[in-house]
Amino acid sequence: MTKTIVLVHGAWLNSKAWENWKTRFEARGYTVVTPDWPGDEGDPVDLKANPRKELTKYGPKEIVAHYERIIRALPESPIIIGHSAGGVFTQHLLDRGLGVAGVAIDPAPTPGVGLPLDAVISAFPVLSDPFSGGKVVSMTKKFFAERFANGLPRDQIDYQFDRYIVPTAGKVYWDGVVSGGAGAITWNSKTRAPLLLIGGGIDLIAPASMTRAIFAKQKRAKSLTELKIYEDRSHYLCAEPGWEEVADYALGWAERNQRGAVTPLSARAA
Repeated sequence: MTKTIVLVHGAWLNSKAWENWKTRFEARGYTVVTPDWPGDEGDPVDLKANPRKELTKYGPKEIVAHYERIIRALPESPIIIGHSAGGVFTQHLLDRGLGVAGVAIDPAPTPGVGLPLDAVISAFPVLSDPFSGGKVVSMTKKFFAERFANGLPRDQIDYQFDRYIVPTAGKVYWDGVVSGGAGAITWNSKTRAPLLLIGGGIDLIAPASMTRAIFAKQKRAKSLTELKIYEDRSHYLCAEPGWEEVADYALGWAERNQRGAVTPLSARAA
């Protein structure tokens, strides 16, 4: 059984957002790898004050390739857990034969799956600007409170926003929603690792209806695919109260259902 986990963050967050999950999983004896997207490295306070123009170079294709290189260099195949856009990237990484199990949490718009109205509304602040594909975009605290973390207690908004939210590249939205993202996914794959999809019932960014639609596609694969919806959780369910339950469920599922043999990636890729 693997003892390595790779955590894949989504838009508007960087690896710091995984700090509590990392600590929790490390206490269980795991090596936890939390790579940033290229250009997302650093403290969110500094990144908000000084957005990095280099982010505009990276869309879904480049980010998935970045994670693929990191995962292939690991000494063993990991459990891959991703949130939001990271949940989409997790599906792509599994589709490429990586990982012993995957968990996609609140997966963002995924190629081949339609967008519900709430997802369109939530993307509007970026996609309404036709030039945002070449810009670094900042999230407002109002948007964070009302749509991104609408399940978070109001007295935690300032702390969570200041500690974790970072600017993101409009290219991620345009490429992901308009230009096919990182490419097609083989829904009827005979080789991908087991996959758990987790959604939030009050998610306004990646609504549970979209997670269910992704599940309907992914369950065509030969390997196990399962769905878990937390009806009272928002898109921010990895950090809002009760995140421990989500983390433990995700890891427990991956432990029970991962591929039986852990083969070094160098050998599998040969």
